[in-house]
Amino acid sequence: MTPHPTTQDLLREGRRRLPPQLTSPALDAEVLLAHVLGVPRAHLRSHDEEPRTPAERAHYRALLERRARGEPLAYILGYKDFWSLRLAVSPAVLVPRPETELLVERALAVAPREQARVADIGTGSGAIALALARERPGWQIVATELSAAALAVARRNAADLAIGTVEFLQGDGFEPLAGRRFDVLISNPPYVGDSDPVLSAPPLLFEPRVALTPGPEAMACLCAFIGAAPRHLERGGWLMLEHGALQAEAVARELVARGFAHVRSHRDLAGHERMTEARWNDALE
Repeated sequence: MTPHPTTQDLLREGRRRLPPQLTSPALDAEVLLAHVLGVPRAHLRSHDEEPRTPAERAHYRALLERRARGEPLAYILGYKDFWSLRLAVSPAVLVPRPETELLVERALAVAPREQARVADIGTGSGAIALALARERPGWQIVATELSAAALAVARRNAADLAIGTVEFLQGDGFEPLAGRRFDVLISNPPYVGDSDPVLSAPPLLFEPRVALTPGPEAMACLCAFIGAAPRHLERGGWLMLEHGALQAEAVARELVARGFAHVRSHRDLAGHERMTEARWNDALE
């Protein structure tokens, strides 16, 4: 009778099956096996000779196959850690990325600590809005989203995290915010041109296209947001936008042309200018 494979055997198999072009195939193999077994990763090392069942091996192999095709690890696991939160994710939403935490950091830095009105435009999984709500329970936070499926994920995350202070509204861009003004407007809009080959490669191939590209013009959503934002900002309010690593200069030009002041770009941990903020100081429209 063939003996059952051990934990160590399955990890070896995982490292063989995952292609080296993945960012961290060995780590992914560990994370997936720990997920299948329902144990912390450290448990794998301390129980490396423990036999595994055929069902566990089959489940592990199925997940390895998905990861080998380039599917984001977060979709396979069903969650992604962002800020101090663990968020449920699905193919209906973008996978929250570390660079988007810059938007959270800057909003916390510029807005009044006790009370502020904040809108997160295109909230996706709710990552930005929920991170801000966790840090500033006294803030009035609104999160808008065009996709009903994405909004359902965001609402689930709010419920799972017991955060009941975020108002979720369905609609395109600023449409759900008619007549309302805020101290801070935040967005991580689509900013990849639809002819960019990166959209045809993992992991973006698996993510919702509508959240990645506005169409042929990569700057289309960014420019539209900059044009419309003053109608929803209090005098002295801040607009904060995530954008592509090479778009900071173009975004800054648009902001200045629209009448914004104090335009500043900030770099992510990789050194890329990933988000730009600006303050609205002109007369209210």
